[in-house]
Amino acid sequence: MAAEIHAPVQPVAAWVGGLFLALGILGFIPGATTGYERLRMAGQDSAALLFGVFAVSVLLNVVHLAFGVGGLVFGKEPASARRYLFVGGALCLGLCGYGLLTDDASPANAVPLNAADDWLHFGLGVVMVLLGLVTAGPGRK
Repeated sequence: MAAEIHAPVQPVAAWVGGLFLALGILGFIPGATTGYERLRMAGQDSAALLFGVFAVSVLLNVVHLAFGVGGLVFGKEPASARRYLFVGGALCLGLCGYGLLTDDASPANAVPLNAADDWLHFGLGVVMVLLGLVTAGPGRK
């Protein structure tokens, strides 16, 4: 039986998905999430902080879990793995922009975001897009 050959983008997408899965799980674990008793369903009322730094809510943790599963599922094919990295990176950059434009205490801020979250989303977005580019393989850039 021949070994299955993977494009470099596939394990990268799966690894990124695994990272998001871990973040989603850790968001539900007291200790990894400080102020766990103040974890709320959504919005700025959630005062829980992942690693004592990043604002989280139940909704955001579930989004991280779904994003993680997406990385594992879409990582099975080169084209979908690449799309996952590009679209996911663009969504992270959009969330960064949303966080920068929305006042942290505003009711329009449905996702608990703080400055640390904004920088994290910016970094994740840039890294995901770059990973989609550099791992695309020959003729796919």
